[in-house]
Amino acid sequence: MDIYGVFGAGGYGREVIPVVKDMMHKLSFMLKCTIVFIVENPETLEVNGYKVMTPEEFLKSDFENKYFNIAIGDSQVRERISSYIESGGGTPFTIKQENVIVLDGCDIHDSAILSPFTCITSNAKIGKYFHANIYSYVAHDCVIGDFVTFAPGVKCNGNVTIEDHVYVGTGAIIKQGTPKRPVTIGKGAVIGMGAVVTKSVPPGVTVIGNPAKPLTKEAMKS
Repeated sequence: MDIYGVFGAGGYGREVIPVVKDMMHKLSFMLKCTIVFIVENPETLEVNGYKVMTPEEFLKSDFENKYFNIAIGDSQVRERISSYIESGGGTPFTIKQENVIVLDGCDIHDSAILSPFTCITSNAKIGKYFHANIYSYVAHDCVIGDFVTFAPGVKCNGNVTIEDHVYVGTGAIIKQGTPKRPVTIGKGAVIGMGAVVTKSVPPGVTVIGNPAKPLTKEAMKS
């Protein structure tokens, strides 16, 4: 028998684990697997009817195969946890709602969480532990790095490159680039809620507004 663990029992984890249950039902795996939450320092033994295990309990369990994903928004925490669980014998798996659309030629790492109504069009390349919250959109020829987070309703148009550890806030829109001049969102950048990004963003910079500009004291007053 196999075990499927969702790391994190906060808001996103509680949204994601029913998708895992639905996936297992569709694949007729429910009689062959156990679904659990994985939580560091848990305060309860059960959440929404699912058993809560520590990372150590998960890794030391007697299940033949140990599959997991990480429903935690902090990308640095995701990287730390993924390294620990993988080194202990855990295997990442993609969580994908049935109504998610993925078109031809995409290369998506087997650790993505693709929430309901996500759409990924043709020839997108997506790295490790990508979070696509509900109603996310990734257009053709986008390249997305590792540990990137899309909050609900993000619209990323074609020929955009997003580097590792970028956070894109709810409802943000990223303008389309071109094959020779993609719009690039640098490593560790933050795109604020509702921002309209019309040009590349340097690494580590937070941008807000329409059009999106770097966050400054003056921008916060406007």
